[in-house]
Amino acid sequence: MKRVAVLISGRGTNLSALIAAQDASYRITLVVSNVEGAEGLERAAEAGIPTLVIPHKGKSREAFDAEIDDALRAANAQIVVLAGFMRILSDGFVRGWEGRLVNIHPSLLPAYKGTRVHERVIAAGEALSGASVHFVVPELDAGPVIAQASVPVRPSDTPEALAARVLDVEHRLYPEAVKLLATGGVRLEKGLAVFNP
Repeated sequence: MKRVAVLISGRGTNLSALIAAQDASYRITLVVSNVEGAEGLERAAEAGIPTLVIPHKGKSREAFDAEIDDALRAANAQIVVLAGFMRILSDGFVRGWEGRLVNIHPSLLPAYKGTRVHERVIAAGEALSGASVHFVVPELDAGPVIAQASVPVRPSDTPEALAARVLDVEHRLYPEAVKLLATGGVRLEKGLAVFNP
């Protein structure tokens, strides 16, 4: 069973999905937020998971990341999961957790990296959107994809409606991808996601 730490900044809906899906493959042992009062901290506390707030304001990116790194290592984390964590991590931090650091993004990567994804997808007239779980690398949203799932983009969609549909998919997809990583079903090797049969 792998020890998982989850980094959050907000509501923690993906965190809730990860908590509910825990089994013999992984156990969440720490939730860290850069935002005091983030709703996800309450979700973690209700599940009996230790929480920690590490504010980022007034600190360099490297100093903030070093504090997070210290907390993760003190908790003996083996996998780090970004779940609505709204900070760009330093290259040093990312390299230190290479192959053990994953994120979920609300598009079918490599399309629509970055922010305002749903607005951009609708404006482009796409027929499909979705979510991607990927290894985190220093370049934003550019890591090898571990798992993807798609949803239709409807003519009547607003960004909020599309976001809600994608979020439902994320809640199923993220636990599956974390379990795959925790059980050795996928690994990062030479910049590629390598899947084991």
